[in-house]
Amino acid sequence: MVWLVVLSAMFSQALHADEATVDDARQALSKKDDDADSTKALEEVFQAAEKSYTLLKKGERTLTYGFDYSLVRDTMIETIRTGKDVYSVIGHSEANHTFTNSFTFDYGVWDNLTFSFRVPLIAKYDTERDLDAYSLGDVSASLRWQPWTSLRGKPVTTLYATLGLPTGDSPYDINPNNDLSTGSGYYSLGLGANVSYVIDPVVLFGSVGYTYNLPVKDIDQVRGGRLLEEVEPGSSINLSMGFAYSLSYDVSLATSYQMQHSLKPTFRFVDGKAEGSEQTSSVMNFSLGLRTAPDRIVNVNAGFGMTEDSPDVILGLSMPLDIEGLKAQ
Repeated sequence: MVWLVVLSAMFSQALHADEATVDDARQALSKKDDDADSTKALEEVFQAAEKSYTLLKKGERTLTYGFDYSLVRDTMIETIRTGKDVYSVIGHSEANHTFTNSFTFDYGVWDNLTFSFRVPLIAKYDTERDLDAYSLGDVSASLRWQPWTSLRGKPVTTLYATLGLPTGDSPYDINPNNDLSTGSGYYSLGLGANVSYVIDPVVLFGSVGYTYNLPVKDIDQVRGGRLLEEVEPGSSINLSMGFAYSLSYDVSLATSYQMQHSLKPTFRFVDGKAEGSEQTSSVMNFSLGLRTAPDRIVNVNAGFGMTEDSPDVILGLSMPLDIEGLKAQ
């Protein structure tokens, strides 16, 4: 009988040990509150890569630094009036290298409304003509509004409005033969919508928008031997689409296609008017996101133009900046 009691005790201990082992394994495999959620991590990666989709909670503040480089090579052909009804055609090459350091401040007005303010600092070089310019670029402000709450398995829609201010050096206030501009020279108003959809581990996104560029008056600039008085820049339509893919919690890739079609501008001279040509810019862009800290994602991107009206080379970097006292308590 004694050996039966001993055997029973051993079996009972083994059973309890197996149950404890199973419970420990189940607990170890179960998701903790502080574990990384793949969907949440993917959304963070996507928001870091595509800032136009980011919405902050009410009272939250972020500051993002961005560095961008673009190269545009072109041959300009200009018709100059040399006499009454007599014109001559000249051409010159351009190779514009543009370096932009930008700071973007985002503030959560409500949980579904974010205000943004962007300040670019531009250094521009034309290596073909040996010209350079250093100046503030065109400052812009925007509002992003999410009209419907986010639901798992449903697309997320964000509406936006932007205002561009002509704070950079205007191309209509300089001598185009000896100076470079760092701004557009006109105010602009834009409206559009962004849509994103999470299919773990991928986020699909797209956007469409319209920008109205306000006319520029009282220019008083000589262009091609004629006195330019007013410019109607023409509106533009933009479209983008792409996807972000999370390789892991710390590494992600994103690919996007961006297109902008600008309508014909109108130039009004003292002795008449002339219309420019429509332009279409198409760009392919590739981005690598690296999580360097739990709340920091650094993005590096490279792209190239696909049409004559596009930049030849595009490089960029963006990262959040931590400033003491910036975030709401």
